[in-house]
Amino acid sequence: MTKMQPRNYWRDDRCAKAFWSQYEMPAYQQLLAHTTEWMNPVPGGRWIDLGCGSGRLCRALWTKSNGQLAEVTGLDVAALNAKSFAKLRESLSPPPGERLKFETVDFSAGLPWDSENLFDGAVSGLAIQYAESYSEAEQRWTTDAYDQLLRDVHRVLKPGAKFVFSMNVPEPSWGRVGWNAMRAFWSAKRKLRFLGKLYGMWSYGGWLKREARKGRFHYLSAETITAKLTDAGFTNIEYRLSFANQAFLFRATKR
Repeated sequence: MTKMQPRNYWRDDRCAKAFWSQYEMPAYQQLLAHTTEWMNPVPGGRWIDLGCGSGRLCRALWTKSNGQLAEVTGLDVAALNAKSFAKLRESLSPPPGERLKFETVDFSAGLPWDSENLFDGAVSGLAIQYAESYSEAEQRWTTDAYDQLLRDVHRVLKPGAKFVFSMNVPEPSWGRVGWNAMRAFWSAKRKLRFLGKLYGMWSYGGWLKREARKGRFHYLSAETITAKLTDAGFTNIEYRLSFANQAFLFRATKR
């Protein structure tokens, strides 16, 4: 019997559009600020953003470097995000031109580069936890794709480069994130529109947690993440809580 392929909403335009609005939520703004604080882009550097979405972290990289990066490449499984990057390219100052790139990539299958030591840094916001792999032999979901992704990131980074990324805590409370968002609701000029955006993201929350409980997605403990980073070859590993305490923010260095 052929196994039915599970639905991957991350590829869908509707899902991509729903998460374009997350930057308006206080929890995400906190995470974005904390992530930006830990990034260290230097002039002439090359960075990648895994699961870039609409490109908020790419914007932060460009702004923090004063537009002096040689290249920022966003990777995402949703092809629709190319439209956001086209708008982002027009809005940044100084204009990045072709130094800001977007590639449609499903990183469950690995990164699109075979070479080593390519990039000066990597960043990811609540994305690498969705690298998925299923073992037909064992009839279960595994962390193989996630583990391989960590090794791939380590491989393409230059020695001394940083990997800054966030992942949801085990059993994250979307209710706490939503309650945190109500602070922004009261100051929103178009309150019904704000609630619609919040619901658009909320509607995927049940799916994410159900699949995480099955082992398809990976809401892991800080200790487990640290061990996996160590196994992948990273060192100087540190982390903090963010996203209304519903996510870990990690920073690790390639030896």
